[in-house]
Amino acid sequence: MNDFYIPAEYEVVRTAELCIGCRVCERQCANEVHKFDKDLGKMIADSNKCVNCHRCVSLCPTHALKIVKSDDTYKLNGNWSMQTMNEVYRQANSGGVLLSSMGNPTDAPIYFNKILVNASQVTNPPIDPLREPMETVVYLGKKDVEIQRDEKGKLIDNLPPQLKLTTPIMFSAMSYGSISYNAHESLARAAEELGIYYNTGEGGLHQDFYKYGKNTIVQVASGRFGVHEQYLKTAAAIEIKMGQGAKPGIGGHLPGMKISDDVSKTRMIPKGVDAISPAPHHDIYSIEDLRQLIFSLKEATEYKKPVIVKVAAVHNVAAIASGIARSGADIIAIDGYRGGTGAAPTRIRDNVGIPIELALAQVDERLRQEGIRDSVSIVVGGSIHSSSDVVKAIALGADACYIASAALMALGCHLCRSCHTGKCNWGIATQRPDLVKRLNPDIGNKRLVNLVTAWTHEIQEMMGGMGINSIEALRGNRLMLRGVGLNETELKILGIHHAGESM
Repeated sequence: MNDFYIPAEYEVVRTAELCIGCRVCERQCANEVHKFDKDLGKMIADSNKCVNCHRCVSLCPTHALKIVKSDDTYKLNGNWSMQTMNEVYRQANSGGVLLSSMGNPTDAPIYFNKILVNASQVTNPPIDPLREPMETVVYLGKKDVEIQRDEKGKLIDNLPPQLKLTTPIMFSAMSYGSISYNAHESLARAAEELGIYYNTGEGGLHQDFYKYGKNTIVQVASGRFGVHEQYLKTAAAIEIKMGQGAKPGIGGHLPGMKISDDVSKTRMIPKGVDAISPAPHHDIYSIEDLRQLIFSLKEATEYKKPVIVKVAAVHNVAAIASGIARSGADIIAIDGYRGGTGAAPTRIRDNVGIPIELALAQVDERLRQEGIRDSVSIVVGGSIHSSSDVVKAIALGADACYIASAALMALGCHLCRSCHTGKCNWGIATQRPDLVKRLNPDIGNKRLVNLVTAWTHEIQEMMGGMGINSIEALRGNRLMLRGVGLNETELKILGIHHAGESM
């Protein structure tokens, strides 16, 4: 049987009166959607190849193009959607696992959107952040030490190593290989300028970026790609990646086509060969094993750098976090099931894990109940959409947030979810030199700085409206949150009251 024809998901619409045949769309499309037909004397498009990245729409000088949802449909069926049917056909055609990129696009609850922030009025007046001090600086690391003073009564700095952030936002793990050299440079430069940190992901650190070490978090994942002594000592912190939100219980996979000369050298693996990191660390099968790795990394870096342990948000994440806190980690990073990724099995991405809001609330509550909340800082990620999500996450118990998808959107990403193909038309999730050069690090850096600066201003405004003048006073302050449209179980897990409910 021949492969079934699968209708195009999107349709390229070209306004003939506006098209001047400049062929910009043809040159800009890595998917070869557009071409000039000499016989017809006009531009034509193959909609079956379109991933709706909007590159052609953005750069068309006459605005002659638009991408619309195709109206070609199967017979309507309340049980079988067209997307589900097409996925069956694709697997019947190929026999392969479906791969997807970026975050979970399904219509599942976004709890941040069902949480409202309280505001001060009379008895506790609001604060004007334009005229009064507003502290957004955050320190990440252990703080469970006794206050000590010298013979003159001055405080002795006896804290373990800390990460100092000017604002409670960091750029999450995205590996070199998964994203381009220019994307990494943009992130590194923006982190340095903002006084925050970016995370290398599991792909090692390119030699050109060692100069940004003071603002770099390096990752140690199961594949140990690019891990060596200089890599560890250059960084401000080390993150052990146990899992990620987009694919809990699944390892990493970078296709061989993305393993260029530079990626090969940085990761210390052969060029052109798939980089597959296993799901488990083969030296970690218990909390005791994790503790051994944590202290091995601390020993290797002379106990000068905090160690982060990153896990996916799963149903028993609170118990896992308790064990991590007791294992010697300085920071726990929790990644929700809507987290982005360069590639993940579609079924895993869309069906495994739990929302970050529920996971965070449970972890913070568990650590407080056990009296060890100050033993570790909490960083959360997994589809943080805006500054209000950051405020709500901190009020639920986080110390800071990781952002990745929003950062890539600042660089030009349109969430076309084709990262795994290596044909990113915006120069982000690709290693093709002709595509990489489309992302100018000077512009990318500026746009990232603008985004985080804008979010920081909004965080200050929201805190001021609550009558709170520091991130520390907001952390875990769930009294400032109210739920809307949530059931009793959800409210109980989040630890908040429903809007309109009296105390």
